[in-house]
Amino acid sequence: MKIITVIGARPQFIKAAPVSRVLREKHTELIIHTGQHYDSNMSEIFFEELNIPKPDYYLAVGSGHHGKQTGEMLAKIEEIVLEENPDCLVVYGDTNSTLAGALVAAKLHIPVIHIEAGLRSFNKKMPEEINRIMTDHVSEFLFCPTNTAIENLKNENITHNVFNIGDVMYDAVLYNKKLASEKSNILNEHSLEEKGYHLITIHRAENTDNLENMQNILEAFSKIDDVKVWPIHPRTKHKLESYGIKLEEIPNLKVIDPVGYLDMLTLEASAKKIITDSGGVQKEAYFMKVPCVTVREQTEWVETLEEDANILVGTSVDKILEAVSKDVNPMYREIFGDGHASEKIVELLEK
Repeated sequence: MKIITVIGARPQFIKAAPVSRVLREKHTELIIHTGQHYDSNMSEIFFEELNIPKPDYYLAVGSGHHGKQTGEMLAKIEEIVLEENPDCLVVYGDTNSTLAGALVAAKLHIPVIHIEAGLRSFNKKMPEEINRIMTDHVSEFLFCPTNTAIENLKNENITHNVFNIGDVMYDAVLYNKKLASEKSNILNEHSLEEKGYHLITIHRAENTDNLENMQNILEAFSKIDDVKVWPIHPRTKHKLESYGIKLEEIPNLKVIDPVGYLDMLTLEASAKKIITDSGGVQKEAYFMKVPCVTVREQTEWVETLEEDANILVGTSVDKILEAVSKDVNPMYREIFGDGHASEKIVELLEK
């Protein structure tokens, strides 16, 4: 098979790595990197660490309003797909890159393969929710990470070529965990002790674009006595600067530059708790058996809530503080598959 894979953001690089590894054993894969994440710490380092082949096409779209960004991607991806004429096109997750790739292929009658299909937060104010719904409805093959995702699709009358193959991010974590423990020196670099800090990641537009939300989140952080480590997303940093917010005024907060995947795995595995609004980090916390506090009103990873591994707190100062101080004892079962999702995907496509 000749397959085009469209990726553009950090979580997609992580998901694509194990699938590409299996695909390329027998098939031809061309990678289009849209450039949605273009900062070298958010992009290049992941290709190096995860041993992903360099993209065949780099579109350099960069950031911008959703319409402009998605429109540019559509035009540029279409040119490449027309020229390469692949057998199918693979997209991951729920970004603008996902939607652009899916729309191009669907309109050119090229089968769309959606990996991480069927997720729903049931909040259409989130751009990711719009992207994932539209992508699922134009996809030919839908590879889901959980039974909940299968049920979500069934409720939208999508039942053809739908498979629960487990989570490709679990494949990636299992593959890279040992490598991270051998290669990462991030704890020493920042004088961090094992289980001696909370890890923070905040980047969702619903939080960063809302001054009141950010003020509440930061007020909660200022009341958490423990050391807090925050590898800050470039967009979040820019937003906070535009609000005139000074993070250095928050006690025991270490703000660091974005880190590579191996360093991030080490920070996650060694944290006391993880405070995040990221979908991927919620799952990585689960894989690493680290309690998670999610600064959102909904999550697409409802299984982590049912297992008491994750607590949804919105942006309430009191709820954040209560969740951070709460003792939890999650079960951490294999609800995201057995770590062989990538092989299952390729086997099913070959069939």
